[in-house]
Amino acid sequence: MNHDVLLTLGYIAASVLFILSLRGLSSQETARKGNVYGMIGMAIAMAATLLHGAVSFYAFLIPAAAAGAVVGAFLAVRVAMTAMPELVALLHSFVGAAAVLVGMASYLGAGEHDAVHLVEVYIDIFIGAITFTGSIIAFLKLRGTLGGRPLLLPARHLLNLAMLVGSIALAVPFVGGEGDAGLVPMLVMTGIAGLLGIHMVMAIGGADMPVVVSLLNSYSGWTAAAAGFMLGNDLLIVTGALVGSSGAILSVIMCRAMNRSIWNVVFSGFGAAPPKKKSTEGEPQLEVQEIDVVGTVSELMAAKEVIIVPGYGMAVARAQHAVRDLTNLLRENGTNVRFGIHPVAGRLPGHMNVLLAEANIPYDIVLEMDELNDDFPETDVVLVIGANDIVNPAAQTDETSTIYGMPVLEVWNAKRTVMMKRGRAAGYAGIDNPLFYLENTRMLFGDAKATVDGLVTELRQQTQAEAA
Repeated sequence: MNHDVLLTLGYIAASVLFILSLRGLSSQETARKGNVYGMIGMAIAMAATLLHGAVSFYAFLIPAAAAGAVVGAFLAVRVAMTAMPELVALLHSFVGAAAVLVGMASYLGAGEHDAVHLVEVYIDIFIGAITFTGSIIAFLKLRGTLGGRPLLLPARHLLNLAMLVGSIALAVPFVGGEGDAGLVPMLVMTGIAGLLGIHMVMAIGGADMPVVVSLLNSYSGWTAAAAGFMLGNDLLIVTGALVGSSGAILSVIMCRAMNRSIWNVVFSGFGAAPPKKKSTEGEPQLEVQEIDVVGTVSELMAAKEVIIVPGYGMAVARAQHAVRDLTNLLRENGTNVRFGIHPVAGRLPGHMNVLLAEANIPYDIVLEMDELNDDFPETDVVLVIGANDIVNPAAQTDETSTIYGMPVLEVWNAKRTVMMKRGRAAGYAGIDNPLFYLENTRMLFGDAKATVDGLVTELRQQTQAEAA
C-alpha cells in the first residue's frame, strides 16, 4: 500500500474521531470520552503525516513536536481553572500565527502559483492575522492586563470598513504580481489585518468576553480550513470546518442567552458608557440586609429545596470543592440541592460546568437556566455564589439598563435569596443590582471559599448537635 493511500486512510480515521470528539463534548457525561477521541484522532493525523514519503526533515520535526508536547503538558498541569479562559484565547492566537507563517511559506516556496492558490494564500493570511492579534488582545483582557472597558474610537465602524476595503484592494496587486512582486502587498495586508483584529477586540467590553472566546474559536477553525484549501489538505479542511461551525453555533447560542446578536457584540462596544440612570431624587436610600454564617446555616437546615447559582466569584476563590462538601452535607440532611447554570456565567463557555465537574458534583443536579426558572417560587433558599449580572432583575424591569432583555436566573422569586459576595461592587458589566435591596434577599459578605468552608463547618456542628 503506497504512502498516499495510508495518508488518506489516516486522515479519514482522524476526521471520524474528531466528529465523535465534538459529539462527546456536547454533554458533561461524555466529555471525557470526547477528549480521548480527539487525542487519538490527533495522534493518528500526526503519525500519518510524519510517515508520509514526502516528509524527511525529522531532525527538525521531532524536536519541535516534543517541545510542543512538553509545553502543552506543563500548561495543562499548572494552569488553574480560573486561568483557563485566557489560556484558550492564547491557544487561538497560536492557530492564527501558524496560518500566517504557513501562508507566507507557501507563497515564498519554489514554483509558480496559479490565481486560485494565491487567493487561498491571501485569505488564509488575512483570517490568520485577525485571529492572532484579536486572540492576543482577548488574552490580555481576560488576564486583567488590559481593562475590560471597550476602546471606542471616533468613527470606528468607518475605520474597520476602511481596513477591510484596503485589505481587499491589496489582493489585486498580490494576485497579479509577477514572481515575488506580491510580497509587499501581502505584508501590508498582514499588518492591516493585524490592526483590524486588535481594534475589533479592543472595542468589545468585558461582559462580552465569553462570546468573544467562542467567536475566536470559530475564527481559528476557519483559518485552519483556509489553510487546508491552500495546502490541498483534506483533514485541515474537515477539522477547520468542524471547529469553525461549532464555534459559530456556540457564539450564536450565547448571544441568544444575552438577548443580543453577533453583530451587536462585535460592533456595539457593550459597557462603553454607564446607562442613563433613573432619577432617585426624593427616593429613600436603599440598604442591604446582611446575614452571617450561622444564620445562613439555620436557613439551609430548615430548607427542603435549595438551588445554588455559581458565578465567576466561585471560580476566582476556587471554592468548587467546598461547595461540593456543602452540597453533600445538605443532601445527607434530606435537602434537595440543585445547581442553576447561566450560559454566560464565568469567562468561558461552560466555565461553571467544568468547575463543578472537576469537584465531582453529580451531573444530574446541574441544570440550565431554562430548566430551573419556573422552580424558584417553590425554592426555600437560593445561594448565589459570586454571581451578579446573571441574577440581576434589572434585565427585566429597567429599560435603561445595558442588560435589559437579557435572560437571567430569576432567583428573586425564591423564598430566601442569599447573595455571597466579596464586597458591594458591581458585577462584570459594571451596573448595580436591585436584587441586593429586596426584602427576601440577604447579603453574606466574604471570600467565597472561606465563607463556604465556614458554612460547611457550622452545618456539621449543627447537624451533630441535633443528632446528639
